[in-house]
Amino acid sequence: MQSNSSEEHIFSGVIYLVYAFDIGDDINLDAVRKCPSIRTLQRDWPKYLKSYHKPLLIDVTHSETFIKAKHINLHHYGALSMIYPVAFTGTLTSLRNTLNDVDAQYQKQSVADAHQIFKKIEKNIGQPKFFHQRNAYLVMTINPDAKVPAQKLREEYGGLIASTLRFEKTNISSYQVEDILESATGYYRDDLVIIDTEAAFAYDHQAHDLLDFFELAITQQLELRYFNHLLDRKLDEVYNGILQQPSFKNCLPFIGTMYDPIGELSKLKVDISVITERLGSSIKTVGEVYYSEIYDLLAEKLELNELRESVEKKLSIVREIRTIYQSKVNSIREDILSVLVIILIFIEVLLGLFK
Repeated sequence: MQSNSSEEHIFSGVIYLVYAFDIGDDINLDAVRKCPSIRTLQRDWPKYLKSYHKPLLIDVTHSETFIKAKHINLHHYGALSMIYPVAFTGTLTSLRNTLNDVDAQYQKQSVADAHQIFKKIEKNIGQPKFFHQRNAYLVMTINPDAKVPAQKLREEYGGLIASTLRFEKTNISSYQVEDILESATGYYRDDLVIIDTEAAFAYDHQAHDLLDFFELAITQQLELRYFNHLLDRKLDEVYNGILQQPSFKNCLPFIGTMYDPIGELSKLKVDISVITERLGSSIKTVGEVYYSEIYDLLAEKLELNELRESVEKKLSIVREIRTIYQSKVNSIREDILSVLVIILIFIEVLLGLFK
């Protein structure tokens, strides 16, 4: 993507479009490695990424059809993520004006590429579906120019950058600009990294080092949103079905104990608890103050903590439902046993009278 203007400074860099898809309950990465139609690659992951959470990197050059993604990662908890690089040379105004078109183009491309990989690994996915949900994030990395230090860039182009991050083609209010620029950070003096809810701007020569954070963060957001939706649906089903009217069969002594309608929900609770714990600990930033700050900003803007708390609250409701259901069933069983005892006593009295 290229554009020139005599009124503004010409910048160069790369726009990274990051996408994530939830394609199933889990992916058997060991089986995928042995899949003849897929070739995987080894790579040195950053030290802040825990070893048992490393995604499986797909060799995108080994495909029957052309895939434009820079790389595609498979995550064991059922997610697929990918990154597309688009070179840029031009003014920041031209960047803002063309960003929506670039995003729309690669939204479609990402679906096509993800579907190719999905079909190749479908048999290695638990409960495969293309796709439950998808997520997107855009990272604009601009090469720093000595003529435009970070402070000058922020002062002269802050409003333009802020509106670009919101995918607006006109200037947004000063209040919104201040709110967006408030999260600006950087490692070196002439670095500027601004993180927002749907996009980020990085004026940094080493900005590509941050891509793993963005990719993992939107994958976390994707999974947490999916779990929230799944729990909402399951809780509605359980409340409207089982809790409102437990079946007579479920309440029968001995027979009812062999059937556990809450069992599926309890298993789901365990599975989600394990995955959310791994999601929360998948990025290790101990001793890396700058990376910790970047991830904290991402977590705040993507509302990861709020989503995680929402999942935890719903999981606690699952525990309460289990208790309520069991109490209700036990109460009905006690009533049934009491009635049976009364009937037996009544029969015994009748037999005594007829004797």
